[in-house]
Amino acid sequence: HVQLVESGGGSVQPGGSLTLSCAFSRTPIINYCMAWFRQTPGKEREGVAGIDSDGETRYVASVEGRFTISRDSTKMYLQMDSLKPEDSAMYYCAAVEPMTWTLRGIDFAGSWRRKEEYSYWGQGTQVTVS
Repeated sequence: HVQLVESGGGSVQPGGSLTLSCAFSRTPIINYCMAWFRQTPGKEREGVAGIDSDGETRYVASVEGRFTISRDSTKMYLQMDSLKPEDSAMYYCAAVEPMTWTLRGIDFAGSWRRKEEYSYWGQGTQVTVS
């Protein structure tokens, strides 16, 4: 069965850096659309960065220029630089087979940040910036 496991979270001072990893049981992960989300208590889960099966990337405006999403054959990463207190959250990785979107007429550009469009989720890793 599909399994995603996040790691790399922790505590860091403002301006510091962290790298999150998401291990994926179904490889190669380049055949999937994947994304990082984050959530704080009382707020909706927010799309942070996405990468499609062709390597196209998207970022929420608040992290543009500071975060970088990437992947290899087995893991997805989120390099976070110049961290701010408002970046503190539980970070989740998500994945979906691109065919699922293709058959529904859903495009990556317009749908990557919608949490309801993803089929598989990890348990999250906590990031605290203070």
